[in-house]
Amino acid sequence: MSRMIPFFGFLLLVALFGFGIWWNTQHDQREVPSPLINKPAPAFVLPRLDDPSQTVSRDALLGKPYLINVFASWCIACGEEHPVLMAQGKSIGVPVIGYNYKDDEGDAKGWLAKHGDPYDMVIVDREGRTAIDFGVYGAPESFLVDGKGIIRYKRIGPLTPEVIEKELKPAIAALAKESP
Repeated sequence: MSRMIPFFGFLLLVALFGFGIWWNTQHDQREVPSPLINKPAPAFVLPRLDDPSQTVSRDALLGKPYLINVFASWCIACGEEHPVLMAQGKSIGVPVIGYNYKDDEGDAKGWLAKHGDPYDMVIVDREGRTAIDFGVYGAPESFLVDGKGIIRYKRIGPLTPEVIEKELKPAIAALAKESP
């Protein structure tokens, strides 16, 4: 019997490995539940990219819903998402706030000058400290915040035309129904 212990150990490892593969094929790895959904967006005061002497705060954005889109010039997936924002950003129904994440301001300005600027404004989080409060894993990520400052939707990964149509626009429409 003691000679069978390694065999049963091997079978257990194979079973765990197989379960892991099955689990990953059944679940979208981008769907990481955020503990911030339906909670207030973290307080922040961040400088604007176009004029660092001006700051933008969460409280200054209260009153109307908006989408925060986390991006960086060094982010490859942001380059894939950017043409989608250029094509559809102005038509999604809410202002799109660019959130430049852990990036050099000069690089960010150059990247936007080269690829176009789909944002209503861009704020800068050079050190990434505020991003920690938002639970940012990396770029790109997007957060839909309602007029009361409550996070209603989070997307990890690039926004695609399909995501905008099937997830983001319905979430924005739901906000319109909640408003008096």
